[in-house]
Amino acid sequence: MRDSWRHFAAEFIGTFALVFVGSGAILSAKQAGSSAALVEVALANGLIVAVMVSALMRISGHFNPAVTVGFLATRRIQPTMAGLYIIAQILGAVIAGYALKATFPEAVFAVTRGGGQSISLDIGGTQAFLLEAIATFFLVLVVFGTAVDERAPNIGGLAIGFVVAANILAIGPLTGASMNPARSFGPAVASGVFEAQMIYWIAPTVGAVLAALLYDFLFLRRTREPANHGELRP
Repeated sequence: MRDSWRHFAAEFIGTFALVFVGSGAILSAKQAGSSAALVEVALANGLIVAVMVSALMRISGHFNPAVTVGFLATRRIQPTMAGLYIIAQILGAVIAGYALKATFPEAVFAVTRGGGQSISLDIGGTQAFLLEAIATFFLVLVVFGTAVDERAPNIGGLAIGFVVAANILAIGPLTGASMNPARSFGPAVASGVFEAQMIYWIAPTVGAVLAALLYDFLFLRRTREPANHGELRP
């Protein structure tokens, strides 16, 4: 039970931080009228992912329902624990959305939809789906290549943060580069705007599962889960 609470708390805090900082960067850039908003948002998201994954990866480090489903698809997490992770992630994201709503100017929060994502009018739903799926594929491939594979370089969450920032720079203006259902859902609940939530849930999950299965069956030797991803000790 104690281990379950530790995992829950780590996932909650990590996802809360991701949404609070990631959406907060969007809100701050809008309020300041920054001409470099895309770079600032990419940097903020990449940095917070890197530091939170590095700080909490001994316990969990997913902070993303799509990542958790990828681990579930490759049998690297038990279904009950996966459910615990996803509940913690959703709660962390929603509460972060309301924390931003309570602390940022109302007008800025409203115009940015709480720092959430939206689909550009220049692309269609299928294009948005593919962009989110591909970006999440890259993200989960890096997660498995740096945090799951026992032979991976010991660089903490740095590479994961880099791929998040790179994806935002690449597709941010088109879809917001969510790559994370909770990241989109939290601000949507707080703002009351649920545009394209189906895309933000299904596309990252598809991309994550494909990347997880590819790495697990093609690149990774059939070994036991690394000790730092397993059950905690008192």
